[in-house]
Amino acid sequence: MRSSWADSVANAEESAPATGAAPAPVANHQNSRPTRSSYVPPHLRGGGRSPENQVPAAAPTPAGAYPSGAVQPAGGYAAAVGGTRWAAPPGAPSAGVGVVRQGGGGRGAVGGGGGGWNSRPGGWGDRRDREPNPFGDSEPAAVDVDFESQQNTGINFDAYEDIPVETSGHDVPAAVNTFAEIDLGDALNENIRRCKYVRPTPVQRHAIPIVIGGRDLMACAQTGSGKTAAFCFPIISGILKSRPPQRPRARTAFPLALILSPTRELSVQIHEEAKKFAYQTGVKACVAYGGAPIHQQLRELERGVDILVATPGRLMDLLERARVSLQMVNYLALDEADRMLDMGFEPQIRKIVEQMDMPPRGVRQTMLFSATFPKEIQRLASDFLADYIFLAVGRVGSSTDLIAQRVEFVLEADKRSYLMDLIHAQKANDVPGKNSLTLVFVETKRGADALENWLYTNGFPATSIHGDRTQQEREYALRSFKSGATPILVATDVAARGLDIPDVAHVINFDLPNDIDDYVHRIGRTGRAGKSGLATAFFNEGNMSLARPLCELMQEANQEVPQWRCSIWWT
Repeated sequence: MRSSWADSVANAEESAPATGAAPAPVANHQNSRPTRSSYVPPHLRGGGRSPENQVPAAAPTPAGAYPSGAVQPAGGYAAAVGGTRWAAPPGAPSAGVGVVRQGGGGRGAVGGGGGGWNSRPGGWGDRRDREPNPFGDSEPAAVDVDFESQQNTGINFDAYEDIPVETSGHDVPAAVNTFAEIDLGDALNENIRRCKYVRPTPVQRHAIPIVIGGRDLMACAQTGSGKTAAFCFPIISGILKSRPPQRPRARTAFPLALILSPTRELSVQIHEEAKKFAYQTGVKACVAYGGAPIHQQLRELERGVDILVATPGRLMDLLERARVSLQMVNYLALDEADRMLDMGFEPQIRKIVEQMDMPPRGVRQTMLFSATFPKEIQRLASDFLADYIFLAVGRVGSSTDLIAQRVEFVLEADKRSYLMDLIHAQKANDVPGKNSLTLVFVETKRGADALENWLYTNGFPATSIHGDRTQQEREYALRSFKSGATPILVATDVAARGLDIPDVAHVINFDLPNDIDDYVHRIGRTGRAGKSGLATAFFNEGNMSLARPLCELMQEANQEVPQWRCSIWWT
């Protein structure tokens, strides 16, 4: 028999640390590497280092510095020897990512967010004190501070002012200029202040009033434009304003909102953002994705869920096991919908939306977000959305002119040496004390492994991410990259869409993709949130099919295209 929510809280409290206790220390994963994978990162190969001689990763490293004990190869960065794939990077938070809690502090007393609305008659009460703080601060946000007085630390809003916005449909709600104009509720407004959001981005200015007004939405926006908040804010606000539904007390989870995304990494990212936005509101967000033990995700779902973020494959598994029911879903959001179709998820998405127990269109509210608007997405919108509003922020399928694009003619045999020159030049221009990250895209998994190994051998601390990595390896690689412990990330397209990695100063297309939309999404990892960035592409005879659309794209983004390139590309 399933225990009650009160029992689950009591059981959790017995095993959880006391409120206010220091978070559990990050385990030294160099001494507990995953046994399922035969992959060994370059910096852990052949060193003859015994576990007792490993460099500990306990003390955080100052910004811009490397762990003590790092070696300084000639002509390159300091090579990190702390084990970036297996040990938590310097200064990384102890909380794990998603429901794979690697570093402690994630599940807490009541599972990182409580039991959802099933256990929320009239409010949270003392459960607020046991909810892990996703902001990492100790003081609550000042509720009496105006939005306009907040200082934003990461978004250049002035760069958004000239972005064109188009809407189509009848009775389009008016856009807003400040969050104060939107009735989101006090709890959500407080968390927006905690996030230091000064004012809405263009997609948020238009999308949030549309969704709060009860309309379906098809939105096309440039990468890094704040789409996650554009659908999370109205979903959380709507759940808070609605009467808490009576859901069956069974092992089956009944979410009120479903967010589908194409990749594990993007799902984890959306989940982390949703937890921040829903902090101490009583709204519980959970995440489910493949590549991680399903039993951990099932336990989290049993504790209650209001917002479920999931990849299509894992959600189908949960539905077929009857562990998730969609019959109470009021909000459906599809993020990076074009990417999901590119990855072959359309049959699964259609089965989830049309053949399971989800309420039909017109009953549920549906939001579809995509960076491009091909015919396949248009068909999906017509099938899933009812009386929807189309919103386009910027030119559909274009890149932002905040990204300086350079295309260099480089033969295959010269790519590695040219890459080394670029990295040396960037290192010379880095601002001391600031992470300046480089993202290098390659076409194949084998190519990613080979380039990562070559970079490390030549004194450049690098890590890599691709589809053959385990979920644990991918999470470690991303954490190590974001923290600056390994400031170079070699990636296949698994990391190309949706991921919001701050401080990516340079995106290098070591291997150009075959499709211009993939190029747009790749370079969109820099120049995010209104900040400038640099994108360099290595072009040669093997990329001639991309020549014409690449030239057109650069011209539309106000990039200078040298005459010799145009003469080659247009012939």
